[in-house]
Amino acid sequence: MKKLYLSDTDKKLTGLCGGIGEYFEVDSSLIRLAWVIITLLTGIVPGILAYIVAAMVVPKQPEVKKS
Repeated sequence: MKKLYLSDTDKKLTGLCGGIGEYFEVDSSLIRLAWVIITLLTGIVPGILAYIVAAMVVPKQPEVKKS
Protein backbone atom coordinates (compact mmCIF):
# COMPACT_ATOMS: atom_id res chain seq x y z
CA MET A 1 0.00 0.00 0.00
CA LYS A 2 1.37 3.41 -0.98
CA LYS A 3 1.53 6.11 1.66
CA LEU A 4 1.82 9.86 1.30
CA TYR A 5 4.93 11.37 2.88
CA LEU A 6 6.72 14.70 2.71
CA SER A 7 9.55 14.43 0.22
CA ASP A 8 13.12 14.63 1.52
CA THR A 9 14.67 15.06 -1.91
CA ASP A 10 12.17 17.12 -3.92
CA LYS A 11 11.28 20.09 -1.79
CA LYS A 12 11.14 23.85 -1.94
CA LEU A 13 9.53 24.63 1.44
CA THR A 14 8.32 21.54 3.26
CA GLY A 15 8.35 18.81 0.62
CA LEU A 16 4.55 18.63 0.44
CA CYS A 17 4.20 19.12 -3.32
CA GLY A 18 7.17 16.83 -3.94
CA GLY A 19 5.53 14.16 -1.80
CA ILE A 20 2.22 14.52 -3.62
CA GLY A 21 4.06 14.28 -6.92
CA GLU A 22 5.84 11.11 -5.82
CA TYR A 23 2.58 9.59 -4.58
CA PHE A 24 0.68 10.22 -7.82
CA GLU A 25 3.79 9.71 -10.01
CA VAL A 26 3.44 13.20 -11.49
CA ASP A 27 6.08 15.91 -11.88
CA SER A 28 6.12 18.00 -8.71
CA SER A 29 6.37 21.20 -10.77
CA LEU A 30 2.86 20.52 -12.08
CA ILE A 31 1.61 20.05 -8.51
CA ARG A 32 3.23 23.32 -7.45
CA LEU A 33 1.79 25.18 -10.44
CA ALA A 34 -1.69 23.80 -9.78
CA TRP A 35 -1.43 24.75 -6.09
CA VAL A 36 -0.44 28.33 -6.97
CA ILE A 37 -3.28 28.68 -9.48
CA ILE A 38 -5.83 27.26 -7.05
CA THR A 39 -4.51 29.51 -4.28
CA LEU A 40 -4.85 32.61 -6.47
CA LEU A 41 -8.34 31.64 -7.62
CA THR A 42 -9.62 31.02 -4.08
CA GLY A 43 -8.47 34.33 -2.67
CA ILE A 44 -4.94 33.39 -1.50
CA VAL A 45 -5.69 32.82 2.22
CA PRO A 46 -7.53 29.47 1.85
CA GLY A 47 -4.74 28.04 -0.30
CA ILE A 48 -2.04 29.12 2.12
CA LEU A 49 -3.97 27.76 5.10
CA ALA A 50 -4.57 24.47 3.27
CA TYR A 51 -0.83 24.20 2.54
CA ILE A 52 0.12 24.84 6.16
CA VAL A 53 -2.43 22.34 7.49
CA ALA A 54 -1.43 19.70 4.93
CA ALA A 55 2.28 20.20 5.70
CA MET A 56 1.54 19.63 9.41
CA VAL A 57 -0.70 16.59 8.82
CA VAL A 58 1.34 14.67 6.23
CA PRO A 59 4.11 12.73 8.01
CA LYS A 60 7.80 12.85 7.18
CA GLN A 61 9.22 9.87 5.37
CA PRO A 62 10.59 7.36 7.91
CA GLU A 63 14.34 6.93 7.88
CA VAL A 64 15.67 3.64 6.56
CA LYS A 65 17.76 1.90 9.19
CA LYS A 66 21.07 0.57 7.93
CA SER A 67 22.26 -2.74 9.36
